[in-house]
Amino acid sequence: MLLVLFVVAMIVSLFLVPIGFPGTFIMVAVAIAANYFGAAGIGWFAIALSLVLAVTAEVLEWTLSASFARKYGGSRRAGWGALLGGFIGAFAGVPVPVIGSMIGAFAGAFVGALIAEFSRPESDASVATRVATGALIGKAAATALKLAIAFTIALILTFALIRG
Repeated sequence: MLLVLFVVAMIVSLFLVPIGFPGTFIMVAVAIAANYFGAAGIGWFAIALSLVLAVTAEVLEWTLSASFARKYGGSRRAGWGALLGGFIGAFAGVPVPVIGSMIGAFAGAFVGALIAEFSRPESDASVATRVATGALIGKAAATALKLAIAFTIALILTFALIRG
C-alpha cells in the first residue's frame, strides 16, 4: 500500500512541476515522511541526492532565462530583468486556472528582459525583442530541464523505496 501511495505522490508532484509549484521539494518531503512514518527503507543517501537535484533544478529554473537573454545579445540589465520578471510573473500569474503561474513566469521573463534591455540608451526595439525572445526560450528550456530532473528524482526515490 505504501508503494502505491508513494508512486501516486510522485506522479502528482511531476504534474505540479511545469505549472510552477515546487514539485521536486514535495517529492523529497514525501520521501522523508515515508521514511520516517512509514518505516520505508528509502535511505538518506537517496533523499540527500534528491534534495541536491531539487535545489539544482530550482537554480537552473531561475537562472537560465537570464543566461539566454545574455546569450541573445542582452546586457547584464536584461539578464536581471528576465530573472526578476519571471519571478514576479510566476507569483502574480494570470487568471487562467492551473497554468496561470506558468504563463505568468514565461510572460514575466519576456517582459522583464524586454523592458530592461529597452531602457538602455543604445538599445532599439529589434535588439530588445531579440533579447526578450532569448529570455523566453531560456525559461522554456529551464522548465523542460526541471521536469527532467523531477522525473529523475521520482525514479531515484521510487527505486530506493522498492529496494529498501
